[in-house]
Amino acid sequence: MPIRLQDVLKHSTLTPADPVIRAAAAIAAQTQLRWIHSSEVLDIAPLLGGGELLLTGGQALVAATDQRRIGYIWELAERGVAALAIETGTALPSIPSAMVGAAEAAGLPLIELRKRVPFVGVMEAVNSLLVSESAAHLQQADRASHAMAVELAHGGSLDRILSVLADATGAEVVLTTNAGAPLASALPAEHDADAAPAPAANAEQDRALTVIVDVSVRGIPSARLTLRALGGADVNLARIAGNRSVDILALALLQRMPPGLKEMAGAALIRAVDSGTQSWRLQQLGPAAGIPLSAQLVAIVVRSPGSRQLRTAVEQLLDRAGRHSASYADNAELLVLAVLRPGSTREDRKDILAGMQELDLPEGSVSAVGPVAAGIAAAPWSLTEARLTLELASAAGVHKRGTMQSGGVLDAEEFAVERLASHSLDDARRTDFVRQQLGAILDHDEQRHSALLDTLRVWLDSGCNTAQAARELHLERQSMHQRLQRIFSLCGGDPRGTGRLAALHLATRLAALQSK
Repeated sequence: MPIRLQDVLKHSTLTPADPVIRAAAAIAAQTQLRWIHSSEVLDIAPLLGGGELLLTGGQALVAATDQRRIGYIWELAERGVAALAIETGTALPSIPSAMVGAAEAAGLPLIELRKRVPFVGVMEAVNSLLVSESAAHLQQADRASHAMAVELAHGGSLDRILSVLADATGAEVVLTTNAGAPLASALPAEHDADAAPAPAANAEQDRALTVIVDVSVRGIPSARLTLRALGGADVNLARIAGNRSVDILALALLQRMPPGLKEMAGAALIRAVDSGTQSWRLQQLGPAAGIPLSAQLVAIVVRSPGSRQLRTAVEQLLDRAGRHSASYADNAELLVLAVLRPGSTREDRKDILAGMQELDLPEGSVSAVGPVAAGIAAAPWSLTEARLTLELASAAGVHKRGTMQSGGVLDAEEFAVERLASHSLDDARRTDFVRQQLGAILDHDEQRHSALLDTLRVWLDSGCNTAQAARELHLERQSMHQRLQRIFSLCGGDPRGTGRLAALHLATRLAALQSK
């Protein structure tokens, strides 16, 4: 019989912790556990297999930013972790509201342990109960995978192979391409084939009953297997059997729809671009991936807790516009190369930026579109500049203030000055240049706690448009004029129409990087 989250919260080893569910409480009754694990490491998600109750004392969360806390939640949810329990106390008096909101959105039950209990004792007691259940699941999964292999050897269809898995797990099983196109599906034999699967009470409960497994063919992500437990079926059995079936499904797909040279070369090309390999290798892989050697292209970098899931959405975005692309995703980043049409590079790049802003990205995600690369040999440069843009924006807090591209999407061209300075000037020279140009303004702000530097930066970024700058700073026009007069008196007069304008603008943007 499956061991559920609610049962564990009532276990004698955990009740002294006075546990309270703070997020996704609606699915606690449906949440089944495969294991209990404890860790204070925020980057633990890649080491988990799904179905775990994760216990943490919260020490690492105390020093983490809200963005990292939110990313932690989404990484665990993406990995299929069953629930997260955080111990609160002196160091962490309560669970941060940002984490509660993220857990609710992700459908990850979040539990506050209001008193201290020895995690080792909890894990020993509950995991001993789970061990016997896991052993039985492994035996059932092995029998199912063997039966699927026999079906494959006898030429069974994908539907027939999936029906073996459905019967063994009591789950609705669906195999789709990464783009969502259906390949095959099956329901358990005892399920009424004419009746639609009963919907879950809400989306959160449906997520708790669903297991998603990626299927790769020759290292290329080619399909997605979804198992949805029906009628009280064991989700942990579905998870184990689904993962055990991956190799058999990969063989079946290889027989029916083998990945072509183009897809394989595309994946290899992205990895080569990322590793900074020699240009001759890129020139070999580019044409094989369908990308001409002289193509104008841009690199896109997405850092998100859901980078693997976003891969399909980004590819669909580019496919709708008729732009060929190649992509690669790991647990931390999604990397994409998008080919631009000859004569329309500016328009295409602008459309890509707009499309990326419209994507529904998980909270805490950030992405950057690199500058246009002239030819496949320059692709690593575009990727490097996109990554540099993310680093510069983070240092300056730009994407947090929303002064550049909205929606967490950054345009590398908006950071051309900062990128040039990063490559050409070391920290000492940048500091000296900023002090030479803005020393009096910096001293004034420090002594009087004023904001003349920010005022000057916004005014210069607006093209010296006083009315627009006043709106961005939420100032009355008269107050804006008074600030500008003070700024001009400190920096040697109105810089408009002089060679000092460009130097001041560069200094304000470099100062933003140094102030964080």
